[in-house]
Amino acid sequence: MAKIIVKQVKSVIGRPEAQVKIVKALGLGRVGKTKEITDSESARGMIAKVSHLVEVVK
Repeated sequence: MAKIIVKQVKSVIGRPEAQVKIVKALGLGRVGKTKEITDSESARGMIAKVSHLVEVVK
């Protein structure tokens, strides 16, 4: 399967608990951290929920 690289660009401080959990589930946790994940519908859904906090690098 294809891989995508996700980078956290904003902090989760002050965000709803659901968004904090999604960021943790993506394997992120601090600004500037990147993670390579498998491209799937569930991963795309999680990225869409926190699109204002992360960016897809590749």
